[in-house]
Amino acid sequence: MNCNNLMTRVSQCVICKSALPLEVRPIIQFNANAKILIAGQAPGLKAHHSNKPFTDASGERLKAWLGLSDSEFYDASKVAILPIGFCYPGRGSRGDLPPRKECAQAWRAPLLAQLTKLKLTIILGKHAQAYHLPQLKNKPLTELVKSWRDHWPKYCVLPHPSPRNNIWLSKNPWFEHDVLPSIKQRVSQVIKN
Repeated sequence: MNCNNLMTRVSQCVICKSALPLEVRPIIQFNANAKILIAGQAPGLKAHHSNKPFTDASGERLKAWLGLSDSEFYDASKVAILPIGFCYPGRGSRGDLPPRKECAQAWRAPLLAQLTKLKLTIILGKHAQAYHLPQLKNKPLTELVKSWRDHWPKYCVLPHPSPRNNIWLSKNPWFEHDVLPSIKQRVSQVIKN
């Protein structure tokens, strides 16, 4: 299936309609020429309302971590944003609910197959970690992030950039000093080449 037909089918997807708290609204950013993939959990409520991924504090932090401007981050020919669940899953007692699994089962393999120029996958959150690095799905986040060189330069596991992770960030200052400079350098190289 060509990329345009696939994107049309994704945009019309209603697989999990009955399980969602709001209307179906698949939110991805995709172009087969993208060199960087951001593999996240699912769109948040602000993304649902704006119909654009990462339009919240998490997005601002993620752009800063990657060293990308708004125009670079939202350039689909450079950066694909493909969460595990494509629609806002709703809210639970501890934040947003986990992503719906139907999207990943139906769409991730055909979409990922289109990304033939991919150089770097940024993995955010345990559901994306389990999908992209299934052999490490039970490894704690801190260990995965500390062992970032083990997956480099193809994958980079990051903590979710949500403000809910401020405590983790304050307890792990090595992340900002040791990991982020290398990530910014790698992202810059990939974007420019």
